[in-house]
Amino acid sequence: MDITEHGFGAFYVGDRRLVVKESPAVPPGAGEVRIDVAYTGICGTDLHILHGAMDGRVGRPAILGHEMSGRVAELGDAVTGWAVGDRVTVLPLVWCGHCPACQAGHTHICHQLNFIGIDSPGAMQASWTVPAHLLVRLPDELSLRDGALVEPTAVAVHDVRRSRLRAGERVVVVGAGPVGLLIACVARDVGAEVLVAEPARHRRAVAEELGLPTVDPAVLDVAARVEGWTAGAGADVAFEVSGAAAGVRTAVDVLAVRGRLVVVAIHPTPPEIDLHRVFWRELEILGVRLYQRTDFEDAVRLLATGAVPAGQLISAVVPLGEVMAAFATLESATTVKLLVDCGSAGE
Repeated sequence: MDITEHGFGAFYVGDRRLVVKESPAVPPGAGEVRIDVAYTGICGTDLHILHGAMDGRVGRPAILGHEMSGRVAELGDAVTGWAVGDRVTVLPLVWCGHCPACQAGHTHICHQLNFIGIDSPGAMQASWTVPAHLLVRLPDELSLRDGALVEPTAVAVHDVRRSRLRAGERVVVVGAGPVGLLIACVARDVGAEVLVAEPARHRRAVAEELGLPTVDPAVLDVAARVEGWTAGAGADVAFEVSGAAAGVRTAVDVLAVRGRLVVVAIHPTPPEIDLHRVFWRELEILGVRLYQRTDFEDAVRLLATGAVPAGQLISAVVPLGEVMAAFATLESATTVKLLVDCGSAGE
């Protein structure tokens, strides 16, 4: 079978395995559209699923993927405002509309949230059928390749927006993985001064290629570096994106009086936090989880204008048939962002 043809998908089957097999196109029902998927990004959550860390939530076999781009291929009944051939990405959240979070206007953290690509079939397939109201339009000046970065960029946009960051403020981003780099780029676009703390040499190199100053916490005391940078005041905002206990300590230590700590990374083991310093400096701790439609729209703008340089963040594109090798490469932590060509990538 030729997996470059339509009708295949990458299925997580458990035991740290993905299997590429037939995945017939699903005709769209009323209010739905079918998308020919061009590219799907692999993210840290997908890796967690592959490792079995989310088996209690993810049914098997499961098609992963929620970072994507593609073209509308077919419209279901009652779909308006869209046409076959439109270039799109998908906001992969379906909420209930009735729980306390939804009633308060926080639909993105619905108590019964369906995160598509985790709780229901995702985008790592040639053809994907989704509710039409989840579509986000991609402008002509944004390639489908770069458009696959809208979802992770929207994560960064939401995180920066939650931090209430203002132009001229000083920011420390702890961790230069894909989301950390995106946060740094978005913060820079806001007009902040940014410093990235990252122990891995290759990740620091990518940050520096993006024009972001870095510090190696294995070599230098980050808090002392920030104290010198800010004339003793400390940073206004710290984004903890490392997922490490040491990263949490660094993020707290660098903050100024009334600084804001934004907890971005998922910490499987709850880390210790210096609450005395939180008390002493009147620090704020802010949680961030997903995104809203306005974050997606801002992400599209940032990518289309080059404020977020997708070309420097996409390390490689691999065909769907090599998806297991792509996951192995991502696990090696020597890349930034890997995309899977799902079969409709031609511009």
